Amino acid sequence: MSAPPFWISARFGIRRGVHITDIEVREIRLPLKEPFRISSGAVTERRILLVRIVDADGCTAWAECVAGEQPNYSADTVDTSWLALSQWFGPRLLGTQVDRATEVDALLAKGVHGHRMARATLEMAMWGLQAKRSGIPLSQLLGGTRADLEVGISIGIQDSPAALVERARAALASGYRRIKMKIEPGSDVEHVAAVRSALGPAAPLMVDANNAYSLDDTATLQRLDDFDLMMIEQPLDHEDIVRHAALQRVLRTPLCLDESITSLDRAHDMITLRAGRIVNIKPGRVGGLSAAIAIHDLCESHAIPVWCGGMLESGIGRAYNVALASLPNFSIAGDISPSARYWERDIVSPEWTMTDGMMSVPSAPGIGVSVDADRIDDLTVRTRMLHR
Repeated sequence: MSAPPFWISARFGIRRGVHITDIEVREIRLPLKEPFRISSGAVTERRILLVRIVDADGCTAWAECVAGEQPNYSADTVDTSWLALSQWFGPRLLGTQVDRATEVDALLAKGVHGHRMARATLEMAMWGLQAKRSGIPLSQLLGGTRADLEVGISIGIQDSPAALVERARAALASGYRRIKMKIEPGSDVEHVAAVRSALGPAAPLMVDANNAYSLDDTATLQRLDDFDLMMIEQPLDHEDIVRHAALQRVLRTPLCLDESITSLDRAHDMITLRAGRIVNIKPGRVGGLSAAIAIHDLCESHAIPVWCGGMLESGIGRAYNVALASLPNFSIAGDISPSARYWERDIVSPEWTMTDGMMSVPSAPGIGVSVDADRIDDLTVRTRMLHR
């Protein structure tokens, strides 16, 4: 896919490229409505990094860094990303002429190992800016084809099978099109069995282990084959493609890789080794929207379905996920729950909503929602301004 260059802009006319003159990095604290627990721990409040970029014409765009507080999902954290954005990537982008958002990651990644989530933040902001300047929705700029998306829900680890059944039943009644249950050793087979029994054979169920198992647990994971799950997501270590391939050979249920797919090359490895049959694409994990689109296209060419995972994003991060999930091979309901699922009050207007298990893809230029600057000010705990 070839995205139109920045100089195709109804608002600003013909101008070759853009120059970023200001970058604002903020940390906000956004309380969750209730704790969210996965195998590596529980979250009660999201420390979120936001970035606002300004170009020489005064056009602005916001984006969100999805890094967590602890290095338990990836090596990137809120604090390492703050450092990377403030000291390395932000200064590198300032004053640089950029013709297309697809050029940004190569600029930021040159001579740097890792820090994909920080790089992705600026890369996605540039996509948002390009869509805004071009006067088109971000989904259209990315090549999206859907006006509405099926919505899935992710349910954290519960203390008992009965508690999980209650949450899953409520989710199904609310209209969610896919129910993901977090699992860990000791909170797996019995919990899933209870939900399948309670919700019946047609309920769209899957599980997510977040790296909590090893090949020593193969017998336990094989027992999950009895429940006709859509997939088992990331059961083994995030760096291990080979052992996922060995596990997939003895399971009927498709494996979905998440943490393991950090780049297009890793997706190639998964396909070559047959280590999974589904991919969860998170733009922040892979370095931005350009890499996410490349992985989408690769999987589509190999008839491997993909879906868009969530990282407890605010409404700003959700905007980029929704735009990405409108691409044609995102054929499984994503973790794009409405704002009210996690937050008493989001930081965008309008907030993200769901009707009959579906979410509308915005048709307004740019990311499709307005950023609530006053709300962000109230939640901000630190700010760093970078100027050209």
